[in-house]
Amino acid sequence: MKRISPCVEICAKTRKNLRRCNLLLTITFSLSCLISGSLVAQQAGSTFQPNALAGAGSVIVHPQFGGIIFGFDIDPNGGEGILSEANEQADGTIIAAVETFDTTTGKIKKVVSKTQTQDDFVTLGINGTSVALVEREHVVSLFNVQRSFNVLNPVGANKITGKWTPPIDQQHVINEVSRVDGNPNVVVYAVDTSTKMRPLVFTSNVAANTFSKTFAVLDTDFNFEQAPEIAYDNTTNQAVLGHQKNSQFIVPPMIGLLDLGTGKFSKFTGLGLGVINGIAVDPQDGIACATSSFDSSVQFYTLATTKGVSVPMPGNPNNSLFAGQHIAYDSVNKLFLVAQPFSSTSTGSSIQVFDTKGNLVESVNGLSFNGEGNVIPVHIAINPSKRTGFVDGPATDDTEIQSFSY
Repeated sequence: MKRISPCVEICAKTRKNLRRCNLLLTITFSLSCLISGSLVAQQAGSTFQPNALAGAGSVIVHPQFGGIIFGFDIDPNGGEGILSEANEQADGTIIAAVETFDTTTGKIKKVVSKTQTQDDFVTLGINGTSVALVEREHVVSLFNVQRSFNVLNPVGANKITGKWTPPIDQQHVINEVSRVDGNPNVVVYAVDTSTKMRPLVFTSNVAANTFSKTFAVLDTDFNFEQAPEIAYDNTTNQAVLGHQKNSQFIVPPMIGLLDLGTGKFSKFTGLGLGVINGIAVDPQDGIACATSSFDSSVQFYTLATTKGVSVPMPGNPNNSLFAGQHIAYDSVNKLFLVAQPFSSTSTGSSIQVFDTKGNLVESVNGLSFNGEGNVIPVHIAINPSKRTGFVDGPATDDTEIQSFSY
């Protein structure tokens, strides 16, 4: 689960969206004069059959107390999901809660934890065998937030069962926790809110509360402005980071590879233009899929060779308005699901589904997840065995999530 940092110190108090300014430019910026020279290729036809029922579902989840959703996920091994919410009251206090919900009905099953202070909860995801991870942000003062982490193992227990104690200090903020279907290990990115500018990456088995060594990301193409997008190749035990190049111009992004055994870091110039919006990895075949902010294409890289192709969004829209954002990987059906806030195949928003060769499989239309006012960026949570999932919307103020099929 990706989050906005390091401005979380202010966000915890003001609930304001501090999204990167580059994304605002994508609404009006056209690529017609910039895309020349990019490698664009469409692969041979896909052998995967589209789902005739693909589209928005009827199940909509509303938080128990009507607040803003601070992260959510669903359990691919069961029928429950989890979310965190925050609702500011007239007296200035915040009703903050962690809740589980039924993925078939959308109804809240249980309020697992609730406070009415200035605190927040943030759902960081479900990983391994139904293990949910939730952060608690205890606000001591405006710029003094103490963070702790709770585990629901399994999420279906509907109660906190333990603690997660990452090897970081209070000046590091967990920005993103990856998810790899069926694997107990995740990769974690923590930004540094001090003046040292030493963001850390490490792996963890959340259920066992064990951790690798921490590795500082010191390359200036990856530690300036916002944090990079991150994915985990558990086959090679490397973190895959997507960022923009440290340049005052709109140029192709950078892809970084961090060996989580040795700490060796390498990078290569990617395709597309601008900020990496989303990245995911197929670890079985060593394929990374990414989107960037200033073009309406999806990039596919073979990590072993660092070579890639850029595939236009369906309809071949030559405008960055139609850029993709978050990407989820379905390891059962070997599909990449790409969130497209402004659809190129319908009105509203869509999820464009590609196979690992870059072929468009289907378009999941009828969604609404603009998400420009969200504290937590747009997120796709999936159950691969059922080819169903949840995504932000249809309200664009981050107060509900909606089911879909693919």
